[in-house]
Amino acid sequence: MSTKKFAVIGHPIGHTMSPFIHTELFKLNSIDAEYSVFDVAPNTFDTEIPRLMRELDGFNVTIPYKSAVIKFMDSVEGAAGEYGSVNTVRSSDRSGRTTDPTGFVRALSAADIRLGGDVVILGAGGVCRVFAGEAARAGCTITFGVLESDIRSAQTIKAEIAQYHPQVKADIVEINQLSGEFDLLVNATPVGMYPKTEAMPVPAELLAHCRAVFDAVYNPEHTMLLTAAREAGCKVQGGMPMLVWQAAASQEIWLGVEFEKSEVENVIASATDYMNRNFK
Repeated sequence: MSTKKFAVIGHPIGHTMSPFIHTELFKLNSIDAEYSVFDVAPNTFDTEIPRLMRELDGFNVTIPYKSAVIKFMDSVEGAAGEYGSVNTVRSSDRSGRTTDPTGFVRALSAADIRLGGDVVILGAGGVCRVFAGEAARAGCTITFGVLESDIRSAQTIKAEIAQYHPQVKADIVEINQLSGEFDLLVNATPVGMYPKTEAMPVPAELLAHCRAVFDAVYNPEHTMLLTAAREAGCKVQGGMPMLVWQAAASQEIWLGVEFEKSEVENVIASATDYMNRNFK
């Protein structure tokens, strides 16, 4: 049996955890596979995607191509259509899906955090649309906490989410004016990410009014936000579990495999250790 070939594509791609994570996940099911990294320049994108679909069994897609890759798909399935975002391509049937929602929901569940009630989402970037969509699907009331410069982007996301979830209750508030009680705060901004780790997206005082905090940042493992949230008595979850769970979901799509929660938790621990040793 020949070695299966997978990869992640994006631009620019520097250091990425994806090869390590996928290799560890392949081992769990004794899959003979290799996972590469391709930095695809914008001027070669239209020729590279068909070539990669011929040469690879599947690939992941990251910034800035999650929407651009859709035009090459014969089918776009699941939540990928709703979010206009594909991060997992299966070459055999030229299908595109997104595993970002699965990674988010499974990461929350692993930390015993319920997606429900009043949720505040910080930011208005691409992943914010996923977090907001899953919160709307769960019947949450959503507050977008954004900078003044991001209000228009948040309005666009709010309108797009409402097309699929017309019952959703959502508001947009400048981040420095957030107040009230929240069941969950989700950081969808890069604030606090390595190397600029001495920063938080919200004042620590707000965390006293949050029951749980999810930070999509995975490096460092313990962001200032998570540390302050833990001190405030919140349940917390960082970004690494989401990263690993969405990778596991990609392999479920490519290979039809399944993973035990305990197995994935071991990979999360290994990936965190690898990151701490190699990405500092």
